[in-house]
Amino acid sequence: MVGSTLFTLAEVASHDNRNDCWLIIEDKVYDVTKFLEDHPGGDEVLLSAIGKDATNDFFDVGHSSTARAMMEEFYVGDIDSSTIPTKRKYTPPKQPLYNQDKTPEFIIKVLQFLAPLVILALAFGIHLYTKTT
Repeated sequence: MVGSTLFTLAEVASHDNRNDCWLIIEDKVYDVTKFLEDHPGGDEVLLSAIGKDATNDFFDVGHSSTARAMMEEFYVGDIDSSTIPTKRKYTPPKQPLYNQDKTPEFIIKVLQFLAPLVILALAFGIHLYTKTT
């Protein structure tokens, strides 16, 4: 290990190209520039994670203990965790309560149900009225 130099997220983010690739894994900063061509998953995997926290990407793949041991030669320092923004919980925007009883579709459905009943009742009433007279 080189040392325990403390880097900010902005400093790590500035190392974001093929000739200068830094990334963060478990609050440690790694310079993976020399490893791009040797990475078994290809250089695009590393290039997509440079300049940011790649901890989740690293663990999602499931690296071997050999891969973890190799990381030490690329270690350049630690990340100042106070410079990493905290993840905020998503809260959906407030929306007015949807009242399905007041929508035009509901009124149409009620009319589609009541109209035939009213016609049937009217026809029955006319039938009874004409029959008795």
